[in-house]
Amino acid sequence: MTTTVTPIPEVIEKSPIMKALADTMTSYRRVEVGDIVEGKVVAIEGASVYIDLAPYGTGLIFGREFINAKDILKNTNVGDILKGKVVDKENADGYIELSLQEAKQALIWKDADELMKSKKDLFLEVKEANKGGLLLDWQGILGFLPASQLSTDNYPRVADGDKELILKELKKLVGQKISVTIIGASPKEGKLIFSEKGKDKEERKELVTKYTVGDEANCEVTGTTEFGVFLKLEEGLEGLVHISEIDWSLVEDPRKMFKLGEKIKAKVIEIKDGKISLSIKALKPNPWKSATDKYKKDQEVTGVVIKHNKHGALVAIEAGVAGLVHVSDFESEAKLRETLELGKSYPFKINVFEPKDQKMTLSFTGDKK
Repeated sequence: MTTTVTPIPEVIEKSPIMKALADTMTSYRRVEVGDIVEGKVVAIEGASVYIDLAPYGTGLIFGREFINAKDILKNTNVGDILKGKVVDKENADGYIELSLQEAKQALIWKDADELMKSKKDLFLEVKEANKGGLLLDWQGILGFLPASQLSTDNYPRVADGDKELILKELKKLVGQKISVTIIGASPKEGKLIFSEKGKDKEERKELVTKYTVGDEANCEVTGTTEFGVFLKLEEGLEGLVHISEIDWSLVEDPRKMFKLGEKIKAKVIEIKDGKISLSIKALKPNPWKSATDKYKKDQEVTGVVIKHNKHGALVAIEAGVAGLVHVSDFESEAKLRETLELGKSYPFKINVFEPKDQKMTLSFTGDKK
């Protein structure tokens, strides 16, 4: 005689009672440390608060956690609903120990994460300023707004990037309310990072659509740095001229070349991710084009030493046309610097001349010291 055994899943599926029991068992689990739970206050005895956490058991707030949450609990009555974070899932007396303060912090950081994902605007007051940016208070957390994340209107345009002057400008914002979004939230480190550029970015994208590569624009200098110059094309829209796009000749420090408010014409050379890259030198004749008819390989020329670096000396044979004299032509870097002094003219021979790639190498033909 053969006995057929029905698989347990099928038994459960065919029996409503078994299915209901299985569903109940599946949905039930023990509470774990770190969980955020909610329940009704059933008793307040001295410095202890008891909370019904059915079906898990009874929660207890006491001792240090009671003191930490004193401000919250002073207006709490039996019947009120409280949320707590589990710090011990079963103490010696069988209670689930809770922390209201930790629950509050956990919920705040959860809100911060949701706000970061939704990019929702927050209108917050600037509490403090330092050389790196601003400090703003949100839900009792002091968050940081880096200066680089300030909007165009509030960004401190300071000549030479003077940190003391930047701080002076940033301090003018203390006490003001500004619209920001959360761009970073780290509960473990307790760090909250804000940005004021949210709306700027959307508005800038609309303004950028008015421009195409090749356009020429009359601009105004709004900032200078060691790597380039910021130009305002119109209200709410800026572009960057990288140091390599300022002039055909060598540019050492853009901060010494431009003044805030100065009017300059520039050409749009790239539009990417809502940002505009500009060039000043693109509106000037390219000296390498005319150099094609003037110079050739092995030609003897006279050049001026304009820069020293670890590779050798950069020598200009005319404005905007320069080549490298490699350090390997000398006994040492010190010998090269001693022989080829900055600002002085010397005789050279062109070893490599590729004007299309703006590439040239030279060798010194004078007397080495």
